[in-house]
Amino acid sequence: MNIKTFYFNPYRECTYVVDNGHGQCFMVDPGMYGAGEQTRMQQYLTAEGLTPVAVLITHSHIDHVCGLDWVKEHYPAVPVYGMAFAPLDEAAATLFTNSGWEVPTMIATPGHKEDCVCFYFPAERVLFSGDTLFQESVGRTDLEGGDTDTLLRSLQTLMQLPEETTVYPGHAYPTTIGHEKRYNPYI
Repeated sequence: MNIKTFYFNPYRECTYVVDNGHGQCFMVDPGMYGAGEQTRMQQYLTAEGLTPVAVLITHSHIDHVCGLDWVKEHYPAVPVYGMAFAPLDEAAATLFTNSGWEVPTMIATPGHKEDCVCFYFPAERVLFSGDTLFQESVGRTDLEGGDTDTLLRSLQTLMQLPEETTVYPGHAYPTTIGHEKRYNPYI
């Protein structure tokens, strides 16, 4: 799984582009804010010869979706999956399988916001956690739709994943489930 990380918008949100090595990619949380960041994304996709075939949205806060209009303008047929968007259904399974990826598991992880989900790729042991889980921290719960007790329950669900699972969060840097079990004060 080839994963490229971009840090976008004033919040340094992580947008991920995951390519299959054959010219197709999916994006996680397109947060391109403004023409400069949109141009940067287009230049990367062009240079790498990539065409997006899907978008995964971990939650609908603006910093995670502000580039979605750009994606839909340039790639209008691209389906968007997430709690507030389309479910990972049979069509999604076919799309991911035909593109050479395994079908991700969408795990509901409310707490930071009610529509939070994480996308887990079991064979790769990769989790895109959005703002549910960060390296040694978690997403804030003081915004509309947030709830601390709910977030803590969601974290316990994620802690059931294998310790070697690499976590790609919505902000900051990758970590692992094992590291978070040992060092995250919210676990």
